[in-house]
Amino acid sequence: MSSKDAVGDIGALEPTLVWKFFSRISSVPHPSKKEEKICREVRAMAEEIGLPVREDGVGNLIIEVPGSPGCENAPVTVLQGHLDMVCEKNADCTHDFDRDPIRLILDRDKTSGEQIVRADGTTLGADNGVGLAMALAAASLPEVTHGPLELLCTIDEETGMTGANALTPDSFRGRRLLNLDSEEDDALYIGCAGGCDTALALSFELQPPEGKVAAFRVKVSGLRGGHSGGDIHENRGNAIKLLTRTLLRSGAVAFRLASIQGGQLRNAIPREAEATVVGSPELLDTLQMAAEAVVGEGVQESGEPDLAIDVEKVASGEVTGILSEEATRRVLGVLAALPHGVIGMHTKMENLVETSNNVATVKSSAGDGGRTMTVEIANLSRSSSASRQREVMDQLESIGRLSGATVHTGDPYPGWEPNPDSPTLATCIRVYRELFGEEPRVAAIHAGLECGIIGERVGDVDMVSLGPTIQGAHSPDERVYVAAVQKSWKFLQTILGELSKS
Repeated sequence: MSSKDAVGDIGALEPTLVWKFFSRISSVPHPSKKEEKICREVRAMAEEIGLPVREDGVGNLIIEVPGSPGCENAPVTVLQGHLDMVCEKNADCTHDFDRDPIRLILDRDKTSGEQIVRADGTTLGADNGVGLAMALAAASLPEVTHGPLELLCTIDEETGMTGANALTPDSFRGRRLLNLDSEEDDALYIGCAGGCDTALALSFELQPPEGKVAAFRVKVSGLRGGHSGGDIHENRGNAIKLLTRTLLRSGAVAFRLASIQGGQLRNAIPREAEATVVGSPELLDTLQMAAEAVVGEGVQESGEPDLAIDVEKVASGEVTGILSEEATRRVLGVLAALPHGVIGMHTKMENLVETSNNVATVKSSAGDGGRTMTVEIANLSRSSSASRQREVMDQLESIGRLSGATVHTGDPYPGWEPNPDSPTLATCIRVYRELFGEEPRVAAIHAGLECGIIGERVGDVDMVSLGPTIQGAHSPDERVYVAAVQKSWKFLQTILGELSKS
């Protein structure tokens, strides 16, 4: 089956109403911190089916859904998902996330042949658009039996969890909650890691290039990127670290740094990075040899055959200011010293990453009329252990202080402590076993879910997270599997029916 624009095709997929809602969500721009348009659209969808909507002070939506006939007195169940999406695109993609709808494509997985929905050169937003669509469909269809529901639609999950952080015990009535933000259709998640951002900023005086020098651009591309929590254990290549390795391999004293950029989002493993450097004309051969060596190493280490590191000469006139030899060494030294990837595994849960760090973005910018440069480096560390989280933050801060950087930490969020004795979990396990003839995986996840914050802010809430299979989240490779949506929809309907009896 060839790839094609699939607005019509997606409308014919089952379950029809889930895909209809997802298509409407995808048609409205909804970057993190810019959820005004999607809030209006979700409010409109709820009001079209006669459901009242409340909006709190930060923009979270709470949609009230009465119970099915005969189930009005069952305890309230909260269906929770987030309104924003990660906005990543390929370098050659002209998509404007503030204005353009996501272009949906119906396709086949290249390896398995399974039917998938993906986007055209951008992230898809199935994280968490499909979860929201399932919640809206469950609230809309008379054939779905359920007790009273509250649809909790939070803002800014991807860049700060601002919406979840603003919740209080009075934000909603329900005290059992199904989070619809998981990405494996055979798993029930009951725990997640906490995390925190650490930003380093170094400031330097710029110098004009002098003598017979040439300028070169070194660019890393072709990496998969991915979710800095869910994919960190796969040892995927980090474009910033590979760029740093290439430059250091060339010899820091042989050139001066003019600019450096890499990564786009704090919670995505950086796929692309580039730097402009100035040195002698002979530097070209040295850089090319270093790039070739690092490509070989990177492919072997990450298993990503499309990794490319290109070196090209650029017009010297494009470069008006460069760092000193010492400043160049400091920038590259910091980037080399910062840890990236898995730092520790959980001691009690098999194959679960306990602690990690993502060297997420680096950005240089000129100031003071081109006389100074600031280099900003952003990290997102995660851990299910508060003490190990603190240890990593101390490590990042120490590296920053030793290099003379200004260090800022912010946007911390707590982990979600697993409760294997959860009554809601017991219902979900029983339903899964009866529907699919096998046991679900009950696990914790290294990625961040809003459940940890909800539990801390609201109090005693019995929570389980589930959802359809989504791969490549936080990258343009994001895709959701059609059969998994059908499976998760059947699962959700049946769970709600069982919960309505209690």
